[in-house]
Amino acid sequence: MLQSLCTVCCNFGMWGRQRESKSMYKRMPSRDYTKNSDIEDDSALIQNNMDAEVTNPSWSLSFPHVVAATISSFLFGYHLGVVNEPLESISIDLGFNGNTLAEGLVVSTCLGGAFIGSLFSGWIADGVGRRRAFQLCALPMIIGASVSATTTTLAGMLVGRFLVGTGMGLGPPVAALYVTEVSPAFVRGTYGSFIQIATCLGLMGALFIGIPVREINGWWRICFWVSAIPAGLLALAMVFCVESPHWLYKQGRSAEAEIEFERLLGGAHVRYAIQELSKVDRGDNIDNITLSELLYGRHFRVVFIGSTLFALQQLSGINAVFYFSSTVFKSAGVPSDLANVFVGIANLTGSLAAMVLMDRLGRKVLLLWSFFGMAVSMGLQVAGASSYMAGSGALFLSVGGMLTFVFTFALGAGPVPGLLLPEIFPSRIRAKAMAICMSVHWVINFFVGLLFLRLLEQLGPQLLYAIFASFCMLAVVFVKRNVMETKGKSLQEIEIALLPQE
Repeated sequence: MLQSLCTVCCNFGMWGRQRESKSMYKRMPSRDYTKNSDIEDDSALIQNNMDAEVTNPSWSLSFPHVVAATISSFLFGYHLGVVNEPLESISIDLGFNGNTLAEGLVVSTCLGGAFIGSLFSGWIADGVGRRRAFQLCALPMIIGASVSATTTTLAGMLVGRFLVGTGMGLGPPVAALYVTEVSPAFVRGTYGSFIQIATCLGLMGALFIGIPVREINGWWRICFWVSAIPAGLLALAMVFCVESPHWLYKQGRSAEAEIEFERLLGGAHVRYAIQELSKVDRGDNIDNITLSELLYGRHFRVVFIGSTLFALQQLSGINAVFYFSSTVFKSAGVPSDLANVFVGIANLTGSLAAMVLMDRLGRKVLLLWSFFGMAVSMGLQVAGASSYMAGSGALFLSVGGMLTFVFTFALGAGPVPGLLLPEIFPSRIRAKAMAICMSVHWVINFFVGLLFLRLLEQLGPQLLYAIFASFCMLAVVFVKRNVMETKGKSLQEIEIALLPQE
């Protein structure tokens, strides 16, 4: 645009010759600039737009909206871990103690609900907007937590866990969408790391909440009641948060999108942000997206990349490591409570490091080194499980390898896919493509959790951990060949770079 207007000025003899414009935008007719006052006004406007493009907006404007959105991630982590410690007490109070199938259902029913929630998350986010999707995420979490806290039967517990699971499934993809769309490009990676940090805090909160109330009769009910507080806070906070300007613009509500951009970026950056959106606006209707277009059509490649990343994330063995951590630490003489604290600290430390490095090193670098570090860590655990190792050396390798695995996972393989995928998906398919990829995540998660103990018994820890290490190295190769770097790029620049050829 700047070069186009400079060309207009050349027509008035300001430089004495006409310069060729390389701008993407259409040249404005010279008759619109026949008055000197107009030229002066437009020159000021040019300078403002140039400053807005060169300088970064204040991060403090978007920060509160991102923090509010990550409450859903805190709830996600909390409900993943809330039944781990009190499961035995729940089984005794509800009368299914010793029934391993029933105990497994209390855990896995939540995962089933999460699959349903994630499957429809894209259609909900596109249909009612990101803010209302968050509120719809909070509603079943409040109702489900209340049902679980008050039930006296196994059936009631399963209903409550399923309702909570639907909210868990809806929350993460919407949070990834929202944080990506409201964050300025220069801090989008840092803000994306907040999702993983909030999940870690939720997992640790589920562990620590039981410590002060464990002596109370029916203490596990308190653990469920407490979760209704952040869920209610999420629903209330979204009343005051901005709606995604990207979603508003795609709905044809440009004036509202400008208002929300002003709240997020400041007035000086609004025009430039709207111009960036217009670069990839081809009049596509997001309601016309079909599954065949996502799975077989022109957007298949980016959906394949996203689904594969989430599949490799789960096939790396991260959940298996979490499931088996207590046993490994117990063999080293470490109490399970302290073991969980160590794993939580490693997870949180890695997430904090990712927050610092995401916008400095980039997404692809963190993914590559994260998966490579996880492969090495699995190698340490294979060595620890070897018959050639004995005594303290084997325990050191097992425990050290496990903590290193969790740390390197949190450094890249954990937080990056949830941030990278909304960045590489075109705005037209972003919400629905995220729904497909997160559904793959939950399916793989479910089967890893279901089959891990049986595979451990049949194959032994050496072979099983070697398989996990192989998946990690496969992920390194896949990321190297298929993932593009998105650090510092606007969503529109990324979309143009990956735009399917018509």
